[in-house]
Amino acid sequence: MRPHGQALLAYFQGDTAAELIVRRDDGLESRIPAGYFFRSPSDFSQLERTALQHCKGTILDIGAGAGPHALFLQEQGFRVIALDVDPDAVTIMRQRGVRDARCLDIYDFQDEEVSTMLLLGHGIGMAETMSGLDRFLTFLKTRAEPGGQVLLDTLDVRATNEPHHLTYQANNRLAGRYVGETRLQFTFRNVEGPWCGWLHIDAETLTMHAERAGWKCEVLEQLKSGEYLARLYL
Repeated sequence: MRPHGQALLAYFQGDTAAELIVRRDDGLESRIPAGYFFRSPSDFSQLERTALQHCKGTILDIGAGAGPHALFLQEQGFRVIALDVDPDAVTIMRQRGVRDARCLDIYDFQDEEVSTMLLLGHGIGMAETMSGLDRFLTFLKTRAEPGGQVLLDTLDVRATNEPHHLTYQANNRLAGRYVGETRLQFTFRNVEGPWCGWLHIDAETLTMHAERAGWKCEVLEQLKSGEYLARLYL
């Protein structure tokens, strides 16, 4: 995620044209303006707003980036622990006023149990694969208080008519992979990250794997695009 942190830093230092390039292993490329990661609450999506309304207790914001959700929740009076693996992102969060921002991999978070774990921006993708998802969900359960919850948004990739996406899904099936497993590379200018897995998962499959790890699952909101917000709870 180093290119992501570099893009955030460039924008934070005044380069409003900074953008992150996300490249899929079939050549598909998208560009995300770095300013998107600094948006204000008035610019949050409907899924984000619903997720934030369901937050309770001490909140662990996983993959917090520039900290837009952490800052909003702090202003609502919540105690928030914001994690990101990139040191530039953590520096930015601290300078923007996030009180407890830590440069830490989620698997190294062993300090305490929390009421809510927040995974927005398709953050569940960091699980990379279906086996990675099982490991991830099992670990998150160890960090949850009794009655704790995980709030996450992701994408059912099957909700598309785009030929390049359908071809990618067909190739995944032929290779024996789940349709939502992708390979991505993040790039910012001359900084290229390594190729990594990124997982999108449909609600039925998420529910099955969540229950296997000891969670119950409910879909709080679903969009025609295939994006949806899920709540895992104990």
